[in-house]
Amino acid sequence: SGWSYVLPTEAQWEYACRAGTTTAYSWGATISTLNANYSSSGISQTADVGQYAANPWGFFDMHGNVAEWTLDQYIPTTYRTRKKEVRNPFQQPTKIYPKVVRGGSWMDSPKRLRSASRRPSSKKWKMRDPQIPKSKWWHTDAPFVGFRIVRPAKTPVEEEQKKYWNYNSD
Repeated sequence: SGWSYVLPTEAQWEYACRAGTTTAYSWGATISTLNANYSSSGISQTADVGQYAANPWGFFDMHGNVAEWTLDQYIPTTYRTRKKEVRNPFQQPTKIYPKVVRGGSWMDSPKRLRSASRRPSSKKWKMRDPQIPKSKWWHTDAPFVGFRIVRPAKTPVEEEQKKYWNYNSD
């Protein structure tokens, strides 16, 4: 396509999810099955995109349906240990697991769907992967995880691209 596409950083994901809001969810402080697909919705599987209202910026399914991968390494204390405000923070990965997953899914409680909620990915999500060696991308035991891609307005220079794609994958 000639364009560069990446997973969003954790900060980019939350910025898009909040869409200028400051409440727990982009539509307000509480959740209902009219707003998102989650454990109490009665669906028990993914729903087609657009079945629930978009956030104020027009993004669908930021809360629920499937949790979404981000580029960041999951470090539980990353927010507590930051000393000052950081513009577009990125926790560069040093290993495959755990990465940050955001947004919650059809299997999750409302708490996991909050704009600020984050969870670590797990190697257990690919226990039944029949490939030898196991695939980096096929998560047979995680039907609740998906992804959203972003395209930078300006294609990053090669060095910047490597920052996001070349890391220790052991």
